[in-house]
Amino acid sequence: MFAALENALYPIVVDINNYLSSYILIFLLVAVGLWYSIKTRFVQVRCFGEGMKKVFGNLSLRGGKQTAGISSFQALATAIAAQVGTGNIVGASGAILTGGPGAIFWMWVIAFLGMATIYAEATLAQKTKIVNKDNTVNGGPVYYITTAFKGSFGKFLAGFFAIVAILALGFMGSMVQSNSIGSTIKTAFGIPTWVSGLILATICATIFLGGVQRLASVCEKLVPVMAALFLIGSVIVLICRIQYLPATFGMIFGYAFQPQAIIGGAVGTALKAAISQGAKRGLFSNEAGMGSTPHAHALANVEHPHDQGVVAMIGVFLDTFVVLTLNALVIISTLYTADGPLHECGAAAANTAITKSNLAQTAFGTVFGVKFGAVFVAICLFFFAFSTILSWNMFAKINVLYMFGKKDQKKCTVIYTLIALVFIFIGTQFSNNLVWELTDAFNYLMVIPNAMALFALTKMVITSVKEADAKKKK
Repeated sequence: MFAALENALYPIVVDINNYLSSYILIFLLVAVGLWYSIKTRFVQVRCFGEGMKKVFGNLSLRGGKQTAGISSFQALATAIAAQVGTGNIVGASGAILTGGPGAIFWMWVIAFLGMATIYAEATLAQKTKIVNKDNTVNGGPVYYITTAFKGSFGKFLAGFFAIVAILALGFMGSMVQSNSIGSTIKTAFGIPTWVSGLILATICATIFLGGVQRLASVCEKLVPVMAALFLIGSVIVLICRIQYLPATFGMIFGYAFQPQAIIGGAVGTALKAAISQGAKRGLFSNEAGMGSTPHAHALANVEHPHDQGVVAMIGVFLDTFVVLTLNALVIISTLYTADGPLHECGAAAANTAITKSNLAQTAFGTVFGVKFGAVFVAICLFFFAFSTILSWNMFAKINVLYMFGKKDQKKCTVIYTLIALVFIFIGTQFSNNLVWELTDAFNYLMVIPNAMALFALTKMVITSVKEADAKKKK
């Protein structure tokens, strides 16, 4: 049954995704990022140090119970938990396989511009959030979309975003994460995917039922630990391969502008593949412009919206320029350099036994040994994907309550949670390619109404920037 459904859906979804990623996604991501970079006078550069101080200046893994919402670091940890997921390991691997090492350069470009975009998203989420009488907080793109566009058009756009977000994050997105967990655990330990699916769904159910406070508490402790684990492992591999790092960076920059040299085809076609892979995998990795992480940043308790905006920028920086880059350097320096098994193979590597699911495991295995390399990546990916499932479930639930929870929020939450758990389990049973294509499709659709609102509310964001700048001068 699963095989027949996949065969029918896959080519249709691929065609839709190719059109969206080639003609709509790249334009919107670059346009919004460039717009806010210019309008904020490159806030991602000017306020980078401020953001780092706010994140690491008073770092605590025990944010505690908040009167309303969650702490600023808990919000960042929840956002990073969503950002640092399979996109950093499996997504980066897929981008390199399809678009060549140069796709990583375009991921960096998208991330740099995305830091300005996510500043705007977090600022608007703070400015438009609603604190209810019971101290619960409602916030996210649906609230700033209806602020940007009044009347029936705004309600339509917000409703469209909410439905797509539920499908993209709560259902299809969770399938991607559980799919990656199931496949890597099977590779590393030989455990059947249905077993890991049941265990994962059970653990998730326990946390989902604990609400926002429990989820934020788990994320603020889990995110630093999982990041440190991956950082240590990556640095060990790169130290062992240090003589190949110049060639690695050479390939990233060289193949960014001449990708046809490694992936074949005409210059224009190859460049389009490299840029589109970098853009869409970059979106899935750092989520800037997608409208997912504003749900977390809206809940943060801060003095001024600008404060959470600069914190949000650091999330993109850590996700792409640290975690994703480390993974890319490991893959390219071990597999694509002169003594690597994929040296000068380019996209042809996708037709070998090495796929985006096991590319990272193969790369780490060249230094750690095949078995331990597979185990290390499986453990890291479990934490990455698990944390993303937790955050995305919360983001989707906010939209579920916005659309369907006006009469009975408790009943609505229970029904949604049960459906989400089913999708988490089913994700471990589908093939990797279909799951990724479905998730990409809904992610792309989230960008459209979110980007429209970001453009429309430029004045509100710039006002926040000016207020913060004036405060610094006093």
